[in-house]
Amino acid sequence: MNDGHSAEAYLLDVADRAAFATLITDVVARHGRLDVLVGNAGQMLLSRRDSLLGDEWDRMFEVNVRGLYNGIAAVLPHFQEAKSGHFITIASVGAREVSPTSAIYSVTKFAAWALTEGLRQESDPSIRVTTVSPGVTESELARHITDPHAADLMVGYRAAQIPADAIARAVSFAISQPADVDVNELIIRPTGQR
Repeated sequence: MNDGHSAEAYLLDVADRAAFATLITDVVARHGRLDVLVGNAGQMLLSRRDSLLGDEWDRMFEVNVRGLYNGIAAVLPHFQEAKSGHFITIASVGAREVSPTSAIYSVTKFAAWALTEGLRQESDPSIRVTTVSPGVTESELARHITDPHAADLMVGYRAAQIPADAIARAVSFAISQPADVDVNELIIRPTGQR
């Protein structure tokens, strides 16, 4: 990043609460503070309900929901002590719309939205909270779908995807606002997605 700012990324199983807490403690000890947490870990293992892919559904909950609240739990005390900080959750338009094969995924993304909105309402005003809900965006998520029916549906659906950079610009916009401005929610989707 520019202007003397920096960003770091870490490999982490976000569903592991203790590992998440340890990582955040280490980051704060090393840098003296943490300014922003972007909750971007996610899985999109779409399938029809009658596929009975329970292990995949469980893993989506572990990453998309438990991972998010583990991050919030690890970071919130540091933001409260600093009386500043910014939580950004990458949810999905799937939180607002359910299509064939997306029911379980949509549940996890609605939960992500609800957790983040609840955090916004409960937090001190000095802590900013933003939910970014992308539409069809370039990513590796669809490559992990094992249900053949869902995978086939995604081919046409993803034809209108926008670049990931569009979401990064939205996140940057939210972060770059003055401390007294909280961009609560952004929905970004391709113009062709309805």
